Amino acid sequence: MDVNNAFLHGDLHEEKYMSLPPGLRRQKEENLVCHLHKSLYGLKQASRQWLAKFSKAIRSVGYAQSRADYSLFTRKQGKSFTALLIYVDDILIIGNDPMSIATTKKFMHSHFHLKDLGDLKYFLGIEVSASKNGIFISQCKYALEIIEDAGLLGAAPIDTHMEQGLKLSDKSNLIKNQGHYRRLVGRLIYLTMSRPDITYAVHVLSRFMHQPRKAHMEAVFRVVRYLKNAPGCPLTRRSTTGYYVFLGPSLISWRSKRQKTLSLSSTEAEYRAMTGACSLHIAANPVFHERTRHIEMDFHYIRDKIQDGSIITRHVSSAHQLADILTKPLGKEIFAPMIRKLGVQDIHSPT
Repeated sequence: MDVNNAFLHGDLHEEKYMSLPPGLRRQKEENLVCHLHKSLYGLKQASRQWLAKFSKAIRSVGYAQSRADYSLFTRKQGKSFTALLIYVDDILIIGNDPMSIATTKKFMHSHFHLKDLGDLKYFLGIEVSASKNGIFISQCKYALEIIEDAGLLGAAPIDTHMEQGLKLSDKSNLIKNQGHYRRLVGRLIYLTMSRPDITYAVHVLSRFMHQPRKAHMEAVFRVVRYLKNAPGCPLTRRSTTGYYVFLGPSLISWRSKRQKTLSLSSTEAEYRAMTGACSLHIAANPVFHERTRHIEMDFHYIRDKIQDGSIITRHVSSAHQLADILTKPLGKEIFAPMIRKLGVQDIHSPT
C-alpha cells in the first residue's frame, strides 16, 4: 500500500514558522510569516512525526511495535497473525488471516489516504514471487544494474565469487576512481539481502573502502562476474564469525563479521561465534581443560543456556558446514552444492 502525502499527516509539537509562499507577499507586510500547525515536507522532523502519527494509530487496534525494528508492527489474536512493515510512505502487510488483513486495511483507509497496490511484486529493488512452494525473493534487476555499472555486461561469467586462498593486502597501487569502488561495494552490500552466497566476499572487500587498491578492484570485478553467471581475515589474523538462521526449511537471516579481538585458538573463536550458531562439543562439558582455560569467563554463559535447554549443540562435519560460505572462499566443488542447500536458486535456469 502507498500513502498519499504521508508527511502531511504528522502533527507538530514545536512552534514552527515558514516564509510566505511566492505570490502572497505584500510590500507593506514584508515581515509576515506562516505559523505551521501541521507537518510539511522539508521539515527535519517531518518523517519522525509521520511515523509517530502512524504508530499511535496502528497500536490503537492491537498492533505491537517491534523493539528490534521500529518500522515493524505485529498483531497476534489466537491463531491469527498479521505483520505490517512501513518504509516512509510504503506499507507491506502479510498474515495468515485474510479477514484480519482486510480489517487492518479498512482501518488505515479511514485514517490516511492510501492506494492499495495489490499483491507484492517489487519493493526497494527486491522482486517477490509467490508459488505453491513458498515465497521467493530476488534482486535480479538490481544485480543486472550492478553489472552494467561495473561495465562488465560483455565479460565472461565465473563460477565462484572469490579466488580460493586469496589474501588481499595494501601493497598494490591505489586506484584513481575510488568513488567507483565504494559505490560498487555499497551496492553489493545491499544485494546480500537476498544473496547469502556473496556475503563473505563483500564483507572482506568492505574493509578497504578508505583506500581501495588495484587488487581490491579486481576482486570486486570477480564478484560482479560471478553475479553475471547467476544474477538472481588474513590481514589481521582475526577470526570471522559466520552463521545462518533457519525457520524450518527457510533461510531467514545470516551474517558474516570479523571478530573484534584476536582469538588465541579455534576453540576461543568458536565461543565468540556461538551467539548465532553453535557447533562446539566441549561447550556441553563442564570440565575445563588446557584448550579452554584462557577464554574469558563472560563467554561461558553459553553453558548455562545449554544446561537449561535454550541451546542444543550438534557436531557438523566440514563437508556440510554451511557457515564456511560466510567465513572463507571455497572451491567450485564445495561452493555450488552448499548454496543450493541455502535455497539460492537461479530462477532463469532451464528445469
